[in-house]
Amino acid sequence: MDDFSIPGIRLGVAQAGIKYEGRDDLTLIEIAEGSHTAAVFTQNAFRAAPVVVAERHVASQDARYLLINSGNANAGTGQAGMDVCERSCVAVATQTSAQASHVLPFSTGVIGEVLPIAKIEAVLPNAVGDLTATNWNRASRAIMTTDTRPKLRRCAVDFKGQSCEIVGMSKGSGMIQPNMATMLGFIATDAYIPGALLDTMLRCAVNASFNRITVDGDTSTNDAVTLTATGQSDFRISTLSSNEAIAFQSALTEIATALAQDIVRDGEGATKFVEITVLGAASEVEADQVARTVAHSPLVKTALFASDPNWGRILAAVGRAGVEALDVDAVSLVINDVLIAEKGARAPSYTEEAGQAAMAPDDLVITIDLARGDAGVTLWTTDFSYDYVKINAEYRT
Repeated sequence: MDDFSIPGIRLGVAQAGIKYEGRDDLTLIEIAEGSHTAAVFTQNAFRAAPVVVAERHVASQDARYLLINSGNANAGTGQAGMDVCERSCVAVATQTSAQASHVLPFSTGVIGEVLPIAKIEAVLPNAVGDLTATNWNRASRAIMTTDTRPKLRRCAVDFKGQSCEIVGMSKGSGMIQPNMATMLGFIATDAYIPGALLDTMLRCAVNASFNRITVDGDTSTNDAVTLTATGQSDFRISTLSSNEAIAFQSALTEIATALAQDIVRDGEGATKFVEITVLGAASEVEADQVARTVAHSPLVKTALFASDPNWGRILAAVGRAGVEALDVDAVSLVINDVLIAEKGARAPSYTEEAGQAAMAPDDLVITIDLARGDAGVTLWTTDFSYDYVKINAEYRT
């Protein structure tokens, strides 16, 4: 990858040996004074200590540092976990000119074990000494857990002579479900965006991207996505209705979607990238309900892994999605442009050979038309393979 950078952002990486020796597992992101940061967090009620602390800190004042560790989630750790999380913020403050409340902590890894804070404190000076604007590549690897590859994206926004850059990285591979998953995302731009507008724009982008992915239907305890605007370019946004804001929102949503899809493509043991679109719903909520039911069905997902056009499993999932007064005789199903079913039954034109050919590619598009309205949604998911079971069965060993 090329060297990525955003004026006003520096990143430092260190090896704390939190879970494994000899690998990068601690990242410190320094944010220039005058920047604004917005964040969204998991909707899981069983929230990890860093989520609680980061949400409190980001609400009180603009962040100066993001501290990210992999290998330990510091979730399900009670008051001891809260204490070491606060202590990690104090450690950053001690090494820098910031206050502890200027630090947002993030953790990912095994649940139920208190973060080994002494290991972090010992190497934090190394992370501070490593701070550089072009460290995005190394940082994107340091935040990985079961990921097999880093997830790093960038794009430029140009509008009437004004320009800015957006760079983002994310991690996630399993325990992935809409409404944020066991994933972390960190996005930065050199555009000037006031804090209130930044929060609105981040939530809009997240709803269209990270909240539209699912690997296994599990929502994690540690999820978070941040967006930092350093204001060090000439690209300025003052209102959400401005043309500059519209151009930036489009680019932000595009990069968030790319990062979210990168997570799905790297899903634990995944062999298929699956786009599920539900059309003709009475409401977006109804369409989302159907799409999620299909995406979370183990029977559907194992059929996808086998490249088996077992369309009955998909229709069965649609039927149990809880759609009120569903007319099954109006439902149709298309996979990769092959009409599989219509009017609630196998299409007269369908052949098993055509179905198998449609299921063979690594990328699948499943389109379900409920024929009861004008609403629709799209989300992205994976199949279930033998490796998914193996990875998660051996996760703590």
